[in-house]
Amino acid sequence: MERTSDLRIQSSETLTTPRELLAELPASETSNKTVVEGRRTIEAILRGEDSRLLAIVGPCSIHDPKIGLEYAEKLVALAEEVKDSIYIVMRVYFEKPRTKLGWRGLILDPQLNGSNDIQGGLRTARKLLLDITAMGMPAGSEMLDPIVPQYIDDLLSWGAIGARTTESQTHREMSSGLSMPIGFKNGTNGSVDTAVNAMTSSKHSHSFIGIDLDGKTCVLRTSGNDMGHLILRGGKDGPNYYRDHIEKAGQALRNAGLIDKVMVDCSHANSGKNHQRQHIVLEDIIRQRLSGVDEVMGFMLESNHFPGNQAIPEDISQLKYGVSVTDACIGWEETVELITEAKRMLQSGMERLRA
Repeated sequence: MERTSDLRIQSSETLTTPRELLAELPASETSNKTVVEGRRTIEAILRGEDSRLLAIVGPCSIHDPKIGLEYAEKLVALAEEVKDSIYIVMRVYFEKPRTKLGWRGLILDPQLNGSNDIQGGLRTARKLLLDITAMGMPAGSEMLDPIVPQYIDDLLSWGAIGARTTESQTHREMSSGLSMPIGFKNGTNGSVDTAVNAMTSSKHSHSFIGIDLDGKTCVLRTSGNDMGHLILRGGKDGPNYYRDHIEKAGQALRNAGLIDKVMVDCSHANSGKNHQRQHIVLEDIIRQRLSGVDEVMGFMLESNHFPGNQAIPEDISQLKYGVSVTDACIGWEETVELITEAKRMLQSGMERLRA
């Protein structure tokens, strides 16, 4: 009989199971405390019980764990300085969706050379999250591959569903079972309805095929995630962070019976894909917040040690230190300036309201 399956599969490799990796790299009490407190704080911000702004700050993607850890060390100090007004979560993205082709992230290709050592990538990602949370810095990441969360989601305080996958039924089902608050980006075309539909779906229970901690295929039944929230990132027609966009989005969320808090992504289409314009977006939404636009609950900044981005060279040793290999980021000095100025604006605004 002629074969009819696996005709294009070159090879297969059995992965370490989630249970095995968690046993090899267990969460410490300090890391666990960081994760739990991070989730509770973010939930309180979403409910309006905590008046601080939530800030998701960090590299577009992590390509070197050592450099990522050094960034986290600096971010911990900055978070302490602004903690009265802004609650910072580090952006620790390990997976990158590609429109066509390109490097797909540290988990899929940790050597940055197409060798696709996924075993090593999962181990590296988990170890980095352990180190970051051990510092007291909560972490957030994009949830892309539906298998990966079993390996790392116990170390994440926040998650995101990207613009390309917000419409995906698989990701809506997955989000309904994730243990942390999940932000849904509007579609690449700018549609907020796509994210509203995704949030509505993930708020409800689902049954779907996945794996358990032992790597066995199983039916996962979820209770639904009521901590879904909207991330505005702009679209093909331009930015969508202006006041009328946010107020309209807030009304759409209320009409759907969802949390009416909105996070603004200062990058991507909101900045015209120009990292040097992220400050314009941030300043605008801070002013909106101070003028009474209560829907604004947070922002995202793509930031690295140094500004800009770089192509991945054939000789990896030629990579520039602390410069993004995916989307261009602002540098550390500007990051400090923007966030400390945001704190100053928020505190000055509150003082004027009390006067």
